[in-house]
Amino acid sequence: MRRHCQALSCCLVVLLFFILVSSSSASTLEHMCKYIARTRKDIGYDYCIKFFQANKTSATADNRGLGVIATQISRAVASDTLKRIDTLLASEKDKKIHAPLSDCRVLYSAAVNLLKVAANLNAVVLDTYTCENGFRVLGVTSPLAAEDARFLKDCSIALIITSTFW
Repeated sequence: MRRHCQALSCCLVVLLFFILVSSSSASTLEHMCKYIARTRKDIGYDYCIKFFQANKTSATADNRGLGVIATQISRAVASDTLKRIDTLLASEKDKKIHAPLSDCRVLYSAAVNLLKVAANLNAVVLDTYTCENGFRVLGVTSPLAAEDARFLKDCSIALIITSTFW
């Protein structure tokens, strides 16, 4: 009887441990998105949760895992934007638009490479502003405004998360 109680107690402890780990992991994402929403009002909790839904493992990731996932998602967005820039460069008739598009291409190409190794997220974020500024200086609407805004938010999520590591 005593062994039965010990075995049952042991099973209950293991079960409780798994419940705590599961709920703790699930709440890590929620906790981090709440923190991001407080830090950057323009991103918001709902955007953060939706952002991480692109990767199923984010629901059970710890903070470091969320940082890796955010960097991977941001890299994918940068790659997609790079493809869009190439399409715009091939189809744009206005030659004065080619210069800022080419600058953006260089910046997004660098972002893809930097995000491969999660290096210098600050530079990646600043490059997004630089890309937009090239169109602003010409006095034209950026054809990448939506992509730049999304990429800025996505990289900011990665930057905020990785800044909590120190």
